Amino acid sequence: MRLTSALLFSAIASVSAFTAPTPHAQVSRLNTQLHVAAETKPLGKPGTAKLDTDWKDLGFEFRPTKSNLRITYKNGEWGEFEMSEDPYINVHMGATALHYGQACFEGLKAFAHEDGSVHVFRPDENAKRLQSSCERTLMPVLPHDKFIEAINEVVRDNIEYVPPYGSGGALYLRPLLFGSGARIGLQPADEYTFIIMVMPVADYYKGGLSSPVDGILITDFDRAAPRGVGNVKVAGNYAADMLPNMRSKKAGFPIGLYLDAATQSNIEEFSTSNFVGIDSENKKYVTPKSSSVLPSITNKSLMKIAEDEGLTVEARDVLLEELETFDEVMACGTAVVVTPVGSITKLGETDEDTVKYTFGESQEEVGPITRRLYDRVRAIQYGEEEDKNGWLYKIN
Repeated sequence: MRLTSALLFSAIASVSAFTAPTPHAQVSRLNTQLHVAAETKPLGKPGTAKLDTDWKDLGFEFRPTKSNLRITYKNGEWGEFEMSEDPYINVHMGATALHYGQACFEGLKAFAHEDGSVHVFRPDENAKRLQSSCERTLMPVLPHDKFIEAINEVVRDNIEYVPPYGSGGALYLRPLLFGSGARIGLQPADEYTFIIMVMPVADYYKGGLSSPVDGILITDFDRAAPRGVGNVKVAGNYAADMLPNMRSKKAGFPIGLYLDAATQSNIEEFSTSNFVGIDSENKKYVTPKSSSVLPSITNKSLMKIAEDEGLTVEARDVLLEELETFDEVMACGTAVVVTPVGSITKLGETDEDTVKYTFGESQEEVGPITRRLYDRVRAIQYGEEEDKNGWLYKIN
């Protein structure tokens, strides 16, 4: 007999109901907390918040805003939305997130359009991916409609922090779900906390699209194991990448590329981004398909646009040797959309053993297909191109 994650979670929750009650995480209320009003207030105007720097110079970093949104799951059900002005949370020292890594998150952006409206890019896909992460780590799934409603409410309450149209910026949303109930034995928590924090960000690279960067092939660490958690957005995946990531940057390589853990022969993904290879001669858009790779919403969007541009999209195993066939390579993700990669180096024990793969005639210029794909997805996000696929959710 096989139990689904949902049934197993339900069974564990039922058993937990007969155990002695444990202390729950208490949300700090040092600042005034604002509950979602029954009557919707008029929507504010994006780009009107008073900041200590110009909108175009924000960078990509934490910045305080008006509020964050919180929902607590306990006694088998999700509570009501709560808007809080407090950036801190009180968490029980026995919380499963701290001891057993029960934590997952998402990342998405809201964009101001020329008419003053604000739109979130593909939040339905983030809702689905969050659900997948929850099921894999035995956390309660936040219902799809509740996720979308939460996105709407937190952007609405922070609307003035959405960078104005023309600034190149966006409001970055970071939904986070973690086990906040105390457990010392290895088992799911009896309480969970869902938070959405928001912050205005500028282009990850000043000007929108960086010059190609040099990448390195990471051969002494693995990002994810087969049948592990590489395909879900759990916090521990990123902690495991910090050491190789920092070593790569110290060696002069801004980005690292991982191979599959089992054979070290197939390309999987960059540290925090999906891999895309462009074979312009054969008009191919190639990206790895692996159960250890996180499904990128940006990559999914680029694949559709690539098809519209007449490229053949191939999601499949990609051998390391195929790097020689690509004349453009990019890393794609929410923060940057795409990062052009000019070269990838596989370090050997000696200089003679070192192999460097280069892409395109010039490693200093962005390839034409990379630029075209980037320009089109950005145009859709900012409302400058028709949203034929229904990717934008309008804040109301």
